[in-house]
Amino acid sequence: MLLSPLLEKLIEALRCLPGVGPKTAQRMAFQLLERGRDNGKRLATILHDAMHNMTYCKSCRTFSEVELCQLCSSPNRDRSLLCIVESPIDMIAVEQMGGYRGIYFVLRGHLSPLDGIGPEDLGLSDLNRLLEKYAIKEIILATNPTVEGEATAHYISEMVKHHPLKITRIAHGVPLGGELEYIDSGTLARAFSGRDQI
Repeated sequence: MLLSPLLEKLIEALRCLPGVGPKTAQRMAFQLLERGRDNGKRLATILHDAMHNMTYCKSCRTFSEVELCQLCSSPNRDRSLLCIVESPIDMIAVEQMGGYRGIYFVLRGHLSPLDGIGPEDLGLSDLNRLLEKYAIKEIILATNPTVEGEATAHYISEMVKHHPLKITRIAHGVPLGGELEYIDSGTLARAFSGRDQI
């Protein structure tokens, strides 16, 4: 079946989204054209606005259309507690947990020399300025438990050692409700080495 050039462009454009292959993109395109033209127009408008107006918060580096995001401008945040995450979506995950009331710093990546990503690409000079601006007492390193995430956490912990603050790392191990027989050996080993006394 031959598709019109514009329809092919729409399908190809939808494939830029993560997890969207050719068939899913095709279904999305046909859904928008057959039953959701108003939704498609609304999506196009919001997508256009977001691409042109979204930038980064000057303090935490998450997505924002104003200089300081809602969390950074809130007077209710504990500015003595700083959580460092790899991406804005990680920040949202921590926020949705509901128990954290501090501020954030979003690296927007992790150290990866093979990919040419060094400390300057993660905004670590901005992190130093943040540490000087606020009387931070604790940094929580919440990078992902990957080789790159661990290397990034280690680099940051070494970088901020001269500051008079506590440096902690989020725990990794067996998930709540998980069964040991399904846990990989690396995760199980980390859970054993980080065990707590009860």
